[in-house]
Amino acid sequence: MKPLLVGVLRDTRSALALDLGEWDLLLRQAASADLLATLARLLQDADLLAQVPAAPRAHLAWALTAAASHARGARHEVSQIAGALAELDLPLILLKGAAYAMAGIEAGRGRLFSDIDILVPKTRLDEVEAALMLHGWASAHHDAYDQRYYREWMHELPPMMHVRRGNTIDVHHAILPETAAVRPDPDKLRAAALPVVGQPGLFMLAPHDMFLHSAVHLFSGGEFEHGLRDLFDLHRLAGQFGATPGFWQGLAPRAAELELSRPLFYALRYLTRVFGTAVPAATLMAAEAGQPNALLRQLMDALFLRALRPPMPARLSRDALAAVALFVLYVRGNWLRMPPVLLSRHLFHKAFISKKQETPV
Repeated sequence: MKPLLVGVLRDTRSALALDLGEWDLLLRQAASADLLATLARLLQDADLLAQVPAAPRAHLAWALTAAASHARGARHEVSQIAGALAELDLPLILLKGAAYAMAGIEAGRGRLFSDIDILVPKTRLDEVEAALMLHGWASAHHDAYDQRYYREWMHELPPMMHVRRGNTIDVHHAILPETAAVRPDPDKLRAAALPVVGQPGLFMLAPHDMFLHSAVHLFSGGEFEHGLRDLFDLHRLAGQFGATPGFWQGLAPRAAELELSRPLFYALRYLTRVFGTAVPAATLMAAEAGQPNALLRQLMDALFLRALRPPMPARLSRDALAAVALFVLYVRGNWLRMPPVLLSRHLFHKAFISKKQETPV
């Protein structure tokens, strides 16, 4: 049985048949999945908000107000980042939520995000970091191990937080870590990046690459706190980009070129299962090139279909196996990022040494 939130995201008009108890559950699920403002925007876009009962409508109206404020803040922060990096003569390539918001992409409507992600060449990291520091950003990770972990093994600098505004920027030089077995060529991503219309100096990944980045972020990572939200991002990207001639035909070949056929397979498999996303049969068939063997496929179905449900507050019931699925996927995500020896060292350090250092005296 699909969660109530998933049913409403699939068919917005179904919300009109809910009683107040069901509305309470729906809003709780949406808030826990970080989709409350998205739900409000969907209802508003469908001209249904006025038909929602008064009490839930007030919550949705508040979410819309908060989302509008968030969007203004994001635009201001992007402008500050662009100003800080202006002298470096680098295209400012935005990733994920910031790209959706600044480019007016459908997936950005009502979507909240905690930081600004950008993509720069690895050879320019020192210059970018120095320029940001001169304009008030500082590394949020001071632990020597964390600094080494990011700078030697990961695909980004340690997160940087602005000392006055408190906003965070993640500076990426790739979309998967240096230590991952599969690592798409970031030069290809940057070469295909497109300018953001009406935003001089801002760029975003090309549609195929944006979809694939969202897929690899979800299905090659280990954290699923926002799993359903990220899957809905993919659903909306598919709906918007899929209307463009050639998108579906070129998706699997681009995934193969970037070594992302497995994340693409998972993305299309769970999009069609969870949201009923309209994907051409030919594209689904082409994506099967990235599928695992039958036994592993069954296991991943059991794990992903639990992890992609909306997280629930502790006082509400939840699948007892969900915690197990989330833990297994967390370990899998780290396994995909690091070779076994490095992974063992990393998990030991985080479990025992870092935790001990954080214990107050």
